[in-house]
Amino acid sequence: MPSAIYINPPARTWRFVARQPSSFNASPTRLTPHDFHRQLPFYNLAPLHSLPAVAASLGLSHVLVKDESSRFGLPAFKILGASWAFYRAVCEHLGVDFNRTEFLKSGVLGEVVRERGMNGLKVLTTTEGNWGRAMAKMGAYFGVDTVVYVPEHMVEETRELIREEGAEVVVVDGDYDYAVAAVMKRAENDDRSLMVMDISFEGYEDVQKWVVEGYQTMLDESDEQVTLATGGKFATHTIVPVGCGSIAQGVVQHCKSEERERNGTATGAVIAVEPITAACLKASLENGKATSVKTGISIMCGMNCGTLSTAAWPILQAGVDASIVVGESEAHHAVLGLDELAVKAGPCGASTLAALRIACTAAKAKLRLDEHSVVVLNCTEGPRGYIIPT
Repeated sequence: MPSAIYINPPARTWRFVARQPSSFNASPTRLTPHDFHRQLPFYNLAPLHSLPAVAASLGLSHVLVKDESSRFGLPAFKILGASWAFYRAVCEHLGVDFNRTEFLKSGVLGEVVRERGMNGLKVLTTTEGNWGRAMAKMGAYFGVDTVVYVPEHMVEETRELIREEGAEVVVVDGDYDYAVAAVMKRAENDDRSLMVMDISFEGYEDVQKWVVEGYQTMLDESDEQVTLATGGKFATHTIVPVGCGSIAQGVVQHCKSEERERNGTATGAVIAVEPITAACLKASLENGKATSVKTGISIMCGMNCGTLSTAAWPILQAGVDASIVVGESEAHHAVLGLDELAVKAGPCGASTLAALRIACTAAKAKLRLDEHSVVVLNCTEGPRGYIIPT
């Protein structure tokens, strides 16, 4: 039976070096993602929970959960990247300056669309669930029509949640990768269509870059909350779910930043977690090249992507310290374990706890997990219905 964990020793000393000045510090007048999010009427600070009983049972100093179960009124972190990427992409398409904060008001971008005779403009995306719902919410807020392509195995309940946010839902006869291909084909044949997806490929990198930038809000919040919760300590390990790779890319770039190290802010190890049905990162690390895998059906549906973003892969290859594959039952039991501790999570969010348990069992010493470790679990989604694995 294949191992559930892949250790990547070179990542321990690798540091991320930005190729250009950080967009967050480039100009005092530049609108940053965090500023953008705080100016939206539904902004909220996602909480950080301490799990001392879990830390004690695993022989660790602190286990902390960054709880994204209620972000901007939705049950997942995805809207952080979706909102910033949606806004930046539509502003660029319209040729307007994204720094002008009047465009952040509800419906204003839609008014610009109509003023410029672009009434047929539709933002296209694809999803396994939470990303599509976030895009639909932002489309309704900004007043721009949104079409969400979904794989055939998505349950009707999830499709309806996306529709309720105001988007059109198109069901494809295939999986997530097939839905991506369908969006690309439509965009190629319709100049009124604008793709905004959280995956990159050759010739399509800017939007995914904005997605990753949007997730910086979560990481900035987490840094401050961790030091408060631990009496001034920094995270030594961060565990993050992987789907197409965008959030994991953001975490690696942040935790392994050369700039943070130079400024005296400790860097830490990054552990990635994938479902057994779509372990494309682990396969890629083992093969030394980006590798797609055939996906199956998973209760961790938001992570059920068989192909990594082309922009994410080189960052993950260089900076992920370990890739851990979690089974369906392990994710389910992690949901139950968090629930007992009053943390409400879905299988994707709880997968990070399952991965921590595997890491402490299979590679504790190799990953330097010990009584001094401060571990942050990125709980990326709130509770939802799913078929309990047997």
